[in-house]
Amino acid sequence: MVLAASMFGPIDAVLGDQIEHVLFALALVNLVARALAHRSTVAQAEDGVEAMKRHPLLEGSNMLLVLGAFYYTTHHYHAGIVISTLVLGMVLTDFFEFEARKVEARQGFPIERPKGAMVASLLVVLYAGFLSVFFVIEPFWSQIV
Repeated sequence: MVLAASMFGPIDAVLGDQIEHVLFALALVNLVARALAHRSTVAQAEDGVEAMKRHPLLEGSNMLLVLGAFYYTTHHYHAGIVISTLVLGMVLTDFFEFEARKVEARQGFPIERPKGAMVASLLVVLYAGFLSVFFVIEPFWSQIV
């Protein structure tokens, strides 16, 4: 069910019905980028708070996930709103976790892992994975619901 086919014509031609798989791949890339960003943050914290910068791969994957989730909402309202909420929560958590790492560096505490952002990212991966492999459980699901 494509609701905005005229508005996203070229994107629909490229992605088609594969947007769930694209979201899942982006969520996995985001998880890897999050690990790389943490390593980078720990290394930068040793040089001082002023040296700490947001990792560009993580920021890029966050932005692509937000755009992808909003695009998915034009195809499937309910699932799109759920994944958009999860992704926006992950991005917001990521923002505050980075600021918390800067406070830890200023205070001289050891840099902790961004646990809240990791859990939020894992929720996005799980839901995007559910959306991308729903065709496997759909026959059983439709018998129950």
